[in-house]
Amino acid sequence: MNILVLGSGGREHALAWAIKQNPKCDRLIVAPGNAGIARIADCAVIDPNDSAAVLELCAANAVDFVVIGPEAPLAAGVADALREQGYLTFGPSAEAARLEASKAFTKEICDACGAPTAAYARFTDAEAAKAYVTAQGAPIVIKADGLAAGKGVIVAMTLQEALEGIDEIFGGAFGDAGAEVVIEEFMEGEEASLFILCDGENILNIGGAQDHKRVGEGDTGPNTGGMGAYSPAPVLTPEIEAKALAEIVRPTVAEMAKRGTPFQGVLYTGLMIKDSQPRLVEYNVRFGDPECQVLMLRLGAQVLDLLLACAEGRLGEMRAQWAPDHAMTVVMAAKGYPGAYEKGSVIAGLDAISQDSHQMVFHAGTASRDGTIVASGGRVLNVTARGASLAEARARAYAMVDAIDWPEGFVRRDIGWRAL
Repeated sequence: MNILVLGSGGREHALAWAIKQNPKCDRLIVAPGNAGIARIADCAVIDPNDSAAVLELCAANAVDFVVIGPEAPLAAGVADALREQGYLTFGPSAEAARLEASKAFTKEICDACGAPTAAYARFTDAEAAKAYVTAQGAPIVIKADGLAAGKGVIVAMTLQEALEGIDEIFGGAFGDAGAEVVIEEFMEGEEASLFILCDGENILNIGGAQDHKRVGEGDTGPNTGGMGAYSPAPVLTPEIEAKALAEIVRPTVAEMAKRGTPFQGVLYTGLMIKDSQPRLVEYNVRFGDPECQVLMLRLGAQVLDLLLACAEGRLGEMRAQWAPDHAMTVVMAAKGYPGAYEKGSVIAGLDAISQDSHQMVFHAGTASRDGTIVASGGRVLNVTARGASLAEARARAYAMVDAIDWPEGFVRRDIGWRAL
């Protein structure tokens, strides 16, 4: 098969790496890719949100199967355009992708199907939103309604933070994503993510993970796209997973099908767990980043078979076969992230690190310049390892981090602290 993966981050490098292991993959193209992906696949420099450019690329390369990595092409309707032209595609329609593209829409779905989630209110006016949070008090959660690259959520521990958060969102910090604000009850508990494949009707649990969203150690400082993750997540017991599937995921899938917009793709189910009761924090309609990196390392080559079954509507016959171990990924980011950071610094030492099915350095924001790897984004590398225990996976991951020579980068040194 000729397979196209859309995207350019660490998630797409991990997906490409897993797909490449499968003998069904004859040729792998990633668009636009990055410097690490270019070592295992052909990279095509196009805009993955441009349906016409994607279709042209598919036609020119006799593509058999398209895997859409990020949320933006899904919200832009790229999956719809591909299916209209007969291309087998993994990823939801633009209408179904509203589960991530609009937090207000997700709340409507939860209300309709009875899925447990935080109490909320919606606002298009800053003064009305401020009056609401003043009446409710803090802590409280302020969310830009639309896509904001994982950064449009403000967990306000004080009323002042909440009021400033409303001004920030309505003031344009997240562009069009902030035209509407969803304000939610602050949910206490432990957060984890459950990843579900869905073919429109059947669902398959492909595992859980926990990530660290805040930039600072001890989970302090501003939210980021994620500074590290590990799988499995100890808090996701079989009983809690079963409850989340029965009370949240299956009702959501049924409601989407009932509305004539069946969901096909991966449903990233963000959960808050307290007293063994899961509640929905959010849905994403793509693999998490950096959670995807630990999932792919533990699932390996079978990923392609699972994605194909999902796209072909035969997920009911599939089972996920997990490596019975643990995986951890540590994000190496450019100093200054998630604020202003410099691009172009040289990263050395990568070639000296042995990479295999037990340890991989997945590239996120990298580029190639004069034969060297340079940083081209905020989150730059995902240093990922497996081990018989989480402690062993962590030790291997940080040993790789220490072998990488990049003075302009930084990591958190406490990834996995909740579980360890």
